[in-house]
Amino acid sequence: MKRLCLAILSAFLFAFSPIAADAQDKRGQVTNLPLPRYVSMKAAEGNVRRGPSLTHRIDWVFKRRGMPLQITAEYGNWRKVQDRDGAGGWVHYALLSGVRTVLIESEMLPVYARPDATSPINAHFETGVVARLGTCSLDWCRISAGGYRGWSLKANLWGVDPSEIRE
Repeated sequence: MKRLCLAILSAFLFAFSPIAADAQDKRGQVTNLPLPRYVSMKAAEGNVRRGPSLTHRIDWVFKRRGMPLQITAEYGNWRKVQDRDGAGGWVHYALLSGVRTVLIESEMLPVYARPDATSPINAHFETGVVARLGTCSLDWCRISAGGYRGWSLKANLWGVDPSEIRE
């Protein structure tokens, strides 16, 4: 009985300790920003390395300015990123931008005038289009690309968390 009480007390104390809070709200060691988080490619080309230094081998090169990426780790001036397909590695922070973009994941995605599926359609975006991310509610995000803008259901976009709200 005594062991059971100690186990319950230990579990309770851990659940409300700073260590448990850190596990639930992970932050980067360098920037103190939330991890994971989304950014975009600032450069037209960016080397993706196996490790966080210039001495590590280049595995491939991202070649799309504005492409949304997810940062999963930080080390000095390096950020571990991954794309929509989960492919990634270490990229120098200077190649990344805080400007938020999303990747369209639905074929001929309707972009509405208002966050309402009964409102007029402003445009249709093809799969793979990179769009600039604006305001987001729980279900809808305002996006723009190619001179067109409007609202899309968040579920059709990669580069924004399902519960993320942006003003």
